[in-house]
Amino acid sequence: MTADGPVDAGPTVVPCVGAVVLDASGRLLLIRRGHAPHAGLWSLPGGRVEAGETLEQAVRREVTEETGLAVAVGAVAGQVRIPAGAVVYDVVDLACTLEPPDQQPVAGDDATDVVFADAATLDRLPCTPRLVETLRAWGALPG
Repeated sequence: MTADGPVDAGPTVVPCVGAVVLDASGRLLLIRRGHAPHAGLWSLPGGRVEAGETLEQAVRREVTEETGLAVAVGAVAGQVRIPAGAVVYDVVDLACTLEPPDQQPVAGDDATDVVFADAATLDRLPCTPRLVETLRAWGALPG
């Protein structure tokens, strides 16, 4: 509070993670979102970082919850801030590899479907805004 009234602290920043998982064929792991925001659209597995979690712990948990897969976490692929009204989602996307590599995904948690998408499929799927363009700009997709 100031002498002029309450201070507007701005939107709440919510730390989140996303997993950029490519299989041995270079296909990208995507989930169809079951809840808002962007319900019905395809996106990376991911979500909020829970209190006390590292980014690596959060991304492993989210991938397992949404796809049933286990991953090894690598480097940061990129970071985006997504404004959504009173909050801003601060999303750190991490490159991940399947461990072991021959796992098959099964949709779970808030994912209604899961797929490994090749480049042609990726271009046809209705994805969350700017997902494919952003991943390509980061060099996170093959080709």
